[in-house]
Amino acid sequence: MKISGNYLTEILYKYKGVEFVKVIKFGGSSLASAQQLQKVFQIVKDDATRKFVVVSAPGKRSDADIKVTDLLISYHEKYLKDEDTTALVEQIVARYETIMDELSMDKTILADIRRSVEALAQLPKENNPHLFDAFLASGENNNAKLVASFFKEQGLPAVYKNPLDLGIIVSDEPGNARILPSSYDKIGRFRETEEIFVIPGFFGYTEAGDICTFSRGGSDITGSIVAAGVQADQYENFTDVDGIFVAHPGIVRQPKTIKELTYREMRELAYAGFAVLHDEALMPAYKAHIPVVIKNTNNPTHPGTLITTKREADEGPVVGIASDQNFATIYISKYLMNRELGFGRKVLQILENLGLSYEHMPSGIDDISIVLRERQLTPEIEERLIQELEHELKPDELRITHGLSMIMIVGEGMQRRIGVTADSTAALAKHKINLEMINQGSSEVSIMFGIRGEEEKDAIRALYDTFFGEQTEG
Repeated sequence: MKISGNYLTEILYKYKGVEFVKVIKFGGSSLASAQQLQKVFQIVKDDATRKFVVVSAPGKRSDADIKVTDLLISYHEKYLKDEDTTALVEQIVARYETIMDELSMDKTILADIRRSVEALAQLPKENNPHLFDAFLASGENNNAKLVASFFKEQGLPAVYKNPLDLGIIVSDEPGNARILPSSYDKIGRFRETEEIFVIPGFFGYTEAGDICTFSRGGSDITGSIVAAGVQADQYENFTDVDGIFVAHPGIVRQPKTIKELTYREMRELAYAGFAVLHDEALMPAYKAHIPVVIKNTNNPTHPGTLITTKREADEGPVVGIASDQNFATIYISKYLMNRELGFGRKVLQILENLGLSYEHMPSGIDDISIVLRERQLTPEIEERLIQELEHELKPDELRITHGLSMIMIVGEGMQRRIGVTADSTAALAKHKINLEMINQGSSEVSIMFGIRGEEEKDAIRALYDTFFGEQTEG
């Protein structure tokens, strides 16, 4: 019988008298209904090392459903406009009550949830930059109360733990809060807890006591912060898929699941379009060298995808293929550009003056390409950009190309494998896909291809077939 590495690690820790600790996070789809919450309970119950449970707000129960977070956004908008919010309050409370009814729970906690939802409409509107964050955070906060209550009724020693009590103190940046370094020591005091802490994700408190939310993927960030704070042995992030796929399942039918990848590989894939885990969410766990596992609430026995500092498994030269749309490139060519002092500085200065940020800047001896998000280029800004580049640089050729997609192949193994770029370009050429740009970073972990947006799906399938075996188009 094969024994998993995780199980062996837990045995060793217990033999040494050290408790193995996991932080576990559940997304909105995992908490959308009573049926899903029962799965979550079983997952926590089945592993006594899962001591810290971070929860999102209830998500959609079906495609036609509305997330609690979206209801709270509507509630906030109506409150600002002095419109009647009674129906929305009832709708929000009803989401929690329905779950409790279906679980046959004691409804004592429901009164607390109702009070907190109603209290949002008593917060000051004027000179209150934290108002929107307070509305949004209540989705996670109230769900943590419900989940803790349910766990306790089912016999688990669970308690609701408010982020302020836990020590999650953040910068005063509404909608984009960042954890203060001093928070980690505060959080670390609770590592030896005998209880199961149920913690709302997505927000923390400023030093002045105001609620501030993290950026997109905020509950993932909370889980990562808690894992770093308690020096967890593993951070499990539960979603509704069996891990991270090699390529988008909407483009490649039944793509393989990545067994293991490094933080560096995950960072590249997340940047290039992988939506399973927000790349910022990895940072606290990465700095603390904590392994992250992406698992499926609906299939918890699946091993999922392990993200770690150093990959042990040999996944081949490429572990994943990601893509993103709506880019534009500015191509500048000038003979002897490399000898013209300050050429690059002038380009960057013009971009800065126009408020434009760039994503990539591959260059040759006599040419340079600037890749940026297309949404930045309004007709007026594009016209000014061309005029200023022409005036300052006097290029031999200048053109802006719109409607591009960036496709990235990622893998630490590319450093040890000759011919990955050649195999990639040959596969694209075979499918008559023209390359607008190619860029390989100095780390040799990724190669990026710029192509026409309409050829994106064909390009991904061609690259998948080359590195992972042919698949039927889905």
